[in-house]
Amino acid sequence: MDNPTYFRNPFQFEITFECLHELDDDLEWKVVYVGSAEDTSRDQILEEVLVGPVPVGVNKFVLQADAPDPSSIAKEDVLGVTVVLVTCSYKNQEFARVGYYVNNEMEYPPGTEFDEDGNPINEIQVDFDKLTRQILADKPRVTRFPIDWSGSGDQQVEVNMSAEDRNRAEELENAIEDMDETLIDEEEEEDDEEDVDEMDLGDEDDDVMVGVMAAE
Repeated sequence: MDNPTYFRNPFQFEITFECLHELDDDLEWKVVYVGSAEDTSRDQILEEVLVGPVPVGVNKFVLQADAPDPSSIAKEDVLGVTVVLVTCSYKNQEFARVGYYVNNEMEYPPGTEFDEDGNPINEIQVDFDKLTRQILADKPRVTRFPIDWSGSGDQQVEVNMSAEDRNRAEELENAIEDMDETLIDEEEEEDDEEDVDEMDLGDEDDDVMVGVMAAE
């Protein structure tokens, strides 16, 4: 939905999930923007929403989140590749996380000179009103966690991006010259990802399975 788009536009995720058993509490959904590969304090929670009561069966809704605050993003991390996370928790226990690579880019003024790595030689002032954002929506990185669905083991899993994902984002930023789908497929062909259209985030003992998450 609305991808690619301008940086200041809201994120929109169309979410479909199946509830296998009756739940006695709401599901909590979060959208987290990773503002720096080196500093987790710059991660921004863009949206937190409770969904419930959740009926048994297939459920569908659009999760919308505001764009990140540019002032909370390190200047050197504004352009290039980062990650946005969508997480789902039950009774303060995160059981599903989907990470999408995000590329922020802008059109440089005519006559801009670049170095051999494709970066402008002279510092360019970023105009956030003209900055564009593209999400690699068809290649999510899926993580799931076993939880106690009775809620007796109240625990919260850290939502920040893992070191592995941070390193991968850095590698992509250095290696990707554009967001061509073929190049991205080559970068991620060794990932243990599941197809977004067939995403199954539930074990036999789980009460909720997330069926589809389509970013923007």
